[in-house]
Amino acid sequence: MADLPYRGRTVAVTGASGSLGQALLQELHRLGANLLALTSSAAPLALVDPGGQPIPLRQHHWRCGQEEELCALLAEVDILVLNHGVNVHGDRSAEAVQRSLEVNALSCWRLLELFAVAASAERHGAGQPRELWMNTSEAEIQPALSPLYEISKRLQGQLLSLRSLELAGPQLRIRRLVLGPFRSALNPIGVMSADFVARAVVRQARWGWGLVIVSPNPLTYLLMPLAALSRWAYFRLFSRAAA
Repeated sequence: MADLPYRGRTVAVTGASGSLGQALLQELHRLGANLLALTSSAAPLALVDPGGQPIPLRQHHWRCGQEEELCALLAEVDILVLNHGVNVHGDRSAEAVQRSLEVNALSCWRLLELFAVAASAERHGAGQPRELWMNTSEAEIQPALSPLYEISKRLQGQLLSLRSLELAGPQLRIRRLVLGPFRSALNPIGVMSADFVARAVVRQARWGWGLVIVSPNPLTYLLMPLAALSRWAYFRLFSRAAA
C-alpha cells in the first residue's frame, strides 16, 4: 500500500453536510487529516468519532457561483474533494437544466481551475503534490434514471478528462471517483452505505489509484477504464495545450 501521509494535511470536502461528505470527513479524521467542511448548508456541522468524541473541523459556507471567494481557503488546502451535486430526478424544465449543469459540472470545473492555480504556487517542500478528488459518479457511463443527472455528470467527466491533460502534473494529482448508488438524500434507495463507500474511496486513494471505482455493478469496472482511456486518446489527438 502506498501509505500517503494524510496526518497533518488539510483536506477540504465540498458537499460536506451530505451523507458521503460526512463519511469522508470521518474517515479522513481517522487518518489524522485536518478537516475543512465546505457546505451550502447554514446549519453547524457536528461530527463525532466512533468513541463519541467531537471531530474538530472548520466549516465554511459557500454556494455554487461563488467559487472565486474560496481562493484564499484553497491556498491552505492539500487535498480538495469535489463531492457536491444535485439530482433533479425527472424534472426537465429550463430551471432544472441550469441548476444541474451549474452544480454538477460547471461549479466543479471552476474549482478545478482555481485549485490548479493554487497548486502551481506550491508552498510545500516535502515533495507531496496537492490532490484533487472529483466525484463524477458512474452516471458518466451508466443510466441513472435521471436524464439531467446523467447529462451533467457526463459533462463533468468530459471536462475533467480534457483539463487533466493540461492541469495534472507533479504539483497536482487528480483522482476521479466513480461511485455507484449509495444511500443519501439524493438517492434514499442506494444499495451501499456512505460509510462503506468512504472507506473504499480512501483505501484506493492510499493505494495510489487515479481512477477510484466503488460500485456493485461489475460492468462499471470494465467500461469506465475503457471510457477514460478512449477520452484520453481522443482529447490528446484533437486538442492542444495552451501556448
